[in-house]
Amino acid sequence: MQYFSLYELNQKIKAALSAELEPKYWVVAEIGEMRVGQNGHCYLDLVEKNDNYLYAKIRATIWCNTFRGLGGWFESITGEALRPGLKILAQVEVSFHHLYGLSLNVKDIDAQYTLGERALKRQEVINQLTEDGVFDMNQGLVLTETPQKLAVISSPTAAGLGDFMDQLQENRFGYGFTADLFKAKMQGNEAAESIIQALHRIFGLVEQNKSNNSYDCVIIIRGGGAQVDLDCFDSYDLAAHVAQFPIPVITGIGHERDETVIDLVAHTRKKTPTAVAEFLIEQLYAFEAKLDEQVRALAQLAESTLVEQDHRLERIASILRLSVVSRLLNQTHLLDRINDVLKRNSYSLLTRQLEQVSQLSDRLEQGTHNTLQTQHSALEATEKLMNLLHPDAILGRGFSVTYVNGVPIQSVSQLKKGSELTTRTHQAVYLSSLEKVIQSENAEKEISDS
Repeated sequence: MQYFSLYELNQKIKAALSAELEPKYWVVAEIGEMRVGQNGHCYLDLVEKNDNYLYAKIRATIWCNTFRGLGGWFESITGEALRPGLKILAQVEVSFHHLYGLSLNVKDIDAQYTLGERALKRQEVINQLTEDGVFDMNQGLVLTETPQKLAVISSPTAAGLGDFMDQLQENRFGYGFTADLFKAKMQGNEAAESIIQALHRIFGLVEQNKSNNSYDCVIIIRGGGAQVDLDCFDSYDLAAHVAQFPIPVITGIGHERDETVIDLVAHTRKKTPTAVAEFLIEQLYAFEAKLDEQVRALAQLAESTLVEQDHRLERIASILRLSVVSRLLNQTHLLDRINDVLKRNSYSLLTRQLEQVSQLSDRLEQGTHNTLQTQHSALEATEKLMNLLHPDAILGRGFSVTYVNGVPIQSVSQLKKGSELTTRTHQAVYLSSLEKVIQSENAEKEISDS
């Protein structure tokens, strides 16, 4: 039975690979793990996966002499350094070592492929946002003409934040702004989620103040940085939140070469935080200029209206003067005619009135005479009646008046035994003393018995 030592077998494998394989291959793979040794060599794990499912994996090495030039060149083209998670197109040489086994030696990397891959991922995010119908939602919101209440998402230590605040507070027009900072990480793997959480906090405050919105707009700003630092702003989740946010979002990421996805979906994109501040100041200036123009237009309209009304009043006054003169002439002619009529009719009217007065005087005189005669007859009859009713006449007819204690008797209660009585008749006055009072119903009987 033939057998080989492990070394011999490895040598056969190496020889077979050398005989069958091309000297170099271009391979698409993702950098799984990566470290740079003290000797300057770069050690990689190249992988192929789909949704975190690993299909293939192999070790790779970029020797120090190659890595020094290749790494710097790649970063200058793409704006970012080689790192785990980056998809690359690498030229590799298959190597089989009897001690270290199978590996790849990286000879070159196509930086344009990486740029294209990043652009492809970015475009996939844009396409997904468009397919979801949210890409231009924030852009459709109306930004108030006077954006002064600001919700600012940034890192509190970002240089761009300081530039932004200085620009706002020291604006040459003296406009006032209120800016509340919502802290968030602005680079790294946790940046997208951190910014989303800041958006949630802002939304919560807005929901609490629906009747009076807390903020006019949301500002997302950071300073400049490497291209790789901006990858978080191409996140689908972050872009979807920005696109659907109910308040206009303004971005000032601080990178002038490319637009990030959130720049594309935001209401307004400016290159730097300072540019965002200038935009806000310009909005207020434009509004102030608009107000000034409206005031000038209103003043011109008022002046024009006053002149027009002045001319109109002059025309009306002229018409009134003519109308008054004409009316006065008409009334004068009318009064003259009335005067003539009055003169003609007054004599006959006075004559008729005098005749009526004469007739009324005759009737009054006759009526007065008749009334006086009637009243005279009535007075004579009254006089006769009064004479008949005179006390002396009554006493003369046989009547008498009795007084008790000088007072005419009107009630039996006045009569008491022994009372002094005075009785007056037509011919004399009698004095007597009361012996007994007899009630009227028993008077005849008692008198007869006596």
